[in-house]
Amino acid sequence: MALEVGIVGLPGAGATQLFNALTHAGAQAHDLKEHVGMAPIADDRLGPVAAVENARKITPAAIRVVDVPGTGPQLLGNLRQVDALLMVVRTPAEVEELRLELLVADRDHVERRLERVRQQAKSGDPKLRREVADLERLLAHVEGGGTLAGYGEDLPPELDPLTTKPVVVVENGPDGIDLALEEELAELDEEEAAAFREGGSSALDEVAGRLKDALDLVTFFTAGEKETRAWTLRRGQTALDAAATIHSDIARGFIRCEVIRWSDLVECGSRAEVARRGLQRLEGKEYVVEDGDVLNIRFNV
Repeated sequence: MALEVGIVGLPGAGATQLFNALTHAGAQAHDLKEHVGMAPIADDRLGPVAAVENARKITPAAIRVVDVPGTGPQLLGNLRQVDALLMVVRTPAEVEELRLELLVADRDHVERRLERVRQQAKSGDPKLRREVADLERLLAHVEGGGTLAGYGEDLPPELDPLTTKPVVVVENGPDGIDLALEEELAELDEEEAAAFREGGSSALDEVAGRLKDALDLVTFFTAGEKETRAWTLRRGQTALDAAATIHSDIARGFIRCEVIRWSDLVECGSRAEVARRGLQRLEGKEYVVEDGDVLNIRFNV
């Protein structure tokens, strides 16, 4: 499943402009609907790896993006399952205002869950009674001005708090990114947009890079003549996790993983030359994938 990021912003900040710029979806800010799309992650290594394989198709890694039409507790609650938040602001002062909105949404969520569990705990279930006590302490902490991130005890896993998620701030304006311009460029094809930028990279590439850092991601590649593709994993995940990211059948039938550094593949110019120089390794399912690995996973279902 793709990693997911939610976009939050005050009215008029440009949240839907950022969504369109990232996903090329052409969503309308005034339709007051939740928008969902996929945002590619630019990677300068993908093209050279694909060139070695003469790949007919090149597919970048992507992140699922969700844009909600407002900042109320109920709307923000739709972002509890995301892995990180993109916070769109026009001034630095809006950052604290949005953080307060997230805190209020979390407090509302804790209060509503407490009411629900109190009702369920009337059955006498000791587990539910313990959760009531935990939630009462947590609510008192938040009402006293504390944050869920600053709570000294473990949080109930069902909460999925917003205020503990990684946040990347995107300033929309002359001191940051011109999101209106980026939204317009997203409607052009890649060559036209590149010509407008005079060969420069999109400002959104920096946003994707900051997201990658915030989520502590690594990128690995699968390379072949039919398709060369980039994928993301959390740092520390294994070859078996990589296999599951590609397809559950590959993970289920995992045998071994052939590993080549992307730079070795590009320098050698072919897999045969990589093998001749002894630069290919065979690894098992517990191998920790490194950023820039080219993986060929052998499997049998």
